[in-house]
Amino acid sequence: MEMGKGGCGMTGKFLTAAVLAALVIAGCRKNDVVERTFSLPGLTAANRETVVSALKNADRGAFYDGIDEKSLKFDLEKKTLSLKYDRMKIAETNIRMAIEAKGVTVEYPKNTSGKAGWIDSH
Repeated sequence: MEMGKGGCGMTGKFLTAAVLAALVIAGCRKNDVVERTFSLPGLTAANRETVVSALKNADRGAFYDGIDEKSLKFDLEKKTLSLKYDRMKIAETNIRMAIEAKGVTVEYPKNTSGKAGWIDSH
């Protein structure tokens, strides 16, 4: 093997630049905003504000970091709530738990794939 070359024939400078570029690209991810629709079988006009208050940090009176408050869309006919949130700041499970802590049931998606995050139907 020649001096200054990596095992694949790459020079040390090229290999170092490639590793640094990969680290910079991976490290620059600052957000991961997704839109999700939650099924709330007991959703009514009367408990809509209860759901909104569940998505707020009681200490600050503001929405939890990562939840886009302007994106909240309630569909009382379908009994759903759609919203955008940043998965780098808050997890879907935390959103569900916050709503359920206020007494409003969130229906979990059912799937028989056995993948994490899904409840298998039996």
